[in-house]
Amino acid sequence: SMVSTQSTGEERTLDLKPVLEAGWSTTEGRDAIKKEFLFRDFNEAFGFMSRVALRADKVDHHPEWFNVYNKVEITLSTHDCGGISSRDIDLAKFIDEAAAKMK
Repeated sequence: SMVSTQSTGEERTLDLKPVLEAGWSTTEGRDAIKKEFLFRDFNEAFGFMSRVALRADKVDHHPEWFNVYNKVEITLSTHDCGGISSRDIDLAKFIDEAAAKMK
């Protein structure tokens, strides 16, 4: 499997700009990005999580998430490089698309 390289400095700024503009934020005290999603009900939230889960398994990159009823909080970080990688950016974009399709 390919080893992810941690993005640094200027490259990181360019990489993160679209996801930060889409409502993701960097997390306090760790190298990760997070976002909260709200759905109509649990069923819709779980449908969204199922889509993301299938994608995550396919690309072998898994979110940390927390779900209460219609709310899903997602944190993305690349554990094997100890920070945010392009895999997190790609998954964040997919997650935003999946959430938009649920609405």
